[in-house]
Amino acid sequence: MLEANHHNSFPKAILFCDGASSGNPGYSGIGILMIIGNREYRISAHIGIATNNIAEYTALIKGIQEAKKHGVAVVNIHTDSELVVRQIKGQYRVKSRNLIRLYEEVISLLKGFKSYSIIHIPREKNAEADALAKSAVVKKANL
Repeated sequence: MLEANHHNSFPKAILFCDGASSGNPGYSGIGILMIIGNREYRISAHIGIATNNIAEYTALIKGIQEAKKHGVAVVNIHTDSELVVRQIKGQYRVKSRNLIRLYEEVISLLKGFKSYSIIHIPREKNAEADALAKSAVVKKANL
């Protein structure tokens, strides 16, 4: 018998997010690798001048928005930003005024999912999102 809240039947995404900044603040970019079933979606975008932490949060927001666009109900988020993970989990307070709005947006967006998880992974396990974020910075910096 299936439980009413059994998550295996809901569309699920694995989201790898990263932000990069050339200087802090400096030219910044985001990188996202989203896996839904056997499909992969990649995003690499320049976001202007920002700090690294703002870039990390912006990547997470864009990734969550993309998951919603694809009708995902369950999202498993992987990021190499320990700060973002601990803030989203409530282990660290968000003290920076520049991050409070972004943090609140993430929390609001996450409420739209049946369930979610967010985990810190080592940078080398986030290599693709990292490369996508860095390439967005390099493209803009070379213009």
